[in-house]
Amino acid sequence: MKIALLQTTLIWENPKANRNHFEEKINAITENVDLIVLPEMFTSGFTMNPSTVAEPMNGETILWLQSLAKAKNSAICGSLVVTENNNFYNRFVFVFPSGEIQFYDKRHLFTLAGEDKVYTKGNQKLIVDYLGLKICPLICYDLRFPVLARNIEDYDLLIYVANWPKPRINAWDILIKARSVENMCYTIGVNRIGFDNNNFEHVGHSQAVDFLGNYILEPQETEGVFVVELNKEKLIETRKKLGFLNDRDSFELKTN
Repeated sequence: MKIALLQTTLIWENPKANRNHFEEKINAITENVDLIVLPEMFTSGFTMNPSTVAEPMNGETILWLQSLAKAKNSAICGSLVVTENNNFYNRFVFVFPSGEIQFYDKRHLFTLAGEDKVYTKGNQKLIVDYLGLKICPLICYDLRFPVLARNIEDYDLLIYVANWPKPRINAWDILIKARSVENMCYTIGVNRIGFDNNNFEHVGHSQAVDFLGNYILEPQETEGVFVVELNKEKLIETRKKLGFLNDRDSFELKTN
C-alpha cells in the first residue's frame, strides 16, 4: 500500500482556507497512492473554541473529503472538529474512495490544554479494513497511552495524527517507535509544522516506522508530501518468524 503523509502549516480556525490549502497539495500528488493522511484538526489547528469551526457529519468538509477521495481514487483521513448531539468531538474520519466513512473520536483528551473541558471523549476503538490492511487510527495525546493501542486485533498499521509541539517532540519520536515495536505493526505519525495562534511552535517530525522499529521515513521537519510503501507480506512473515504477539497478555479495556 502506498500512503502519502501531508505535513504543512494550518490556518487558524479557518476551515475553508485549510480545505483550499490541502486540496492544492493533494491535487499536486502525481503518483498513485492508496491513502492520504492529514494532521489532527486539519481544518482549524488545535483550537479550544470548537463552536467557531465545528461541522456536522454532513457538513462542507466531509462532503469535500468524499468528493476528493472519489476524484483521487484514494482514501483520505485526518481529524477535524465535529458537532453531534450538542457535543463537540475531535474526530478522526477515514473516508473511502467510495464515499463510505468510518470514524474514531479521540479518547485521551489533552487536559493540559483544557481539551477535556470543551470536547467529549470517545469510548470506541476503531479498526478499519482497507485494501487488505487492518488500520487502527488514533489521535495525538493517545500516543502516550499504550493500553488503547495494544494490538489485540492483529491490526497491521497504527496511524497517529497530531498537533504535537516542538518542546516535547523527542517524546513523539520515542513513542512512535515504541508503539511499532510493542505491537509488531507499521506506525505512521503525521504532525503539523509552524506556529499556531497560541504561539506554540510545531516542527513536524511526520514519519513512518516498520514493525521492528526501523525508519521507512525518518522524521521530517519541512513542509511536504511524503510517500511511503508498506509491505504486508513482510509484516506477516516477520510476525510468524518471531511470534512475539503470541505471548501478549489478555485484558479487558474499560471504555467508560
